[in-house]
Amino acid sequence: QVQVVESGGGSVQPGGSLRLSCAASGFTFSFNAIGWYRQAPGKQRELVAKIGGDGRVYYEDSVKGRFTISRDNAKNTGYLQMNSLKPEDTAVYYCRSGPAYSNWGQGTQVTVSS
Repeated sequence: QVQVVESGGGSVQPGGSLRLSCAASGFTFSFNAIGWYRQAPGKQRELVAKIGGDGRVYYEDSVKGRFTISRDNAKNTGYLQMNSLKPEDTAVYYCRSGPAYSNWGQGTQVTVSS
């Protein structure tokens, strides 16, 4: 059974850091892309960062220089390191992966507030 499960969300003050994890199972993780998306209240879900099976990365403009996406294929886990967090980063963050890039996690809440 294909699964992706996020963890690592929480509440931080502006300027703080969090690291999200995406644990995958049920498919050949190393062959597949990992995407991190977020959805804020009243807004559409948006792609934040993506890393391909070949290691190529993409970042949405607002997170460039602050967020870093990575993967550990030996652990079947992807990561999103988020630094210099801003209140506008507040959202539910989702991991997406899988054989057809069609499997979503349940989401993890990130709240940035003073």
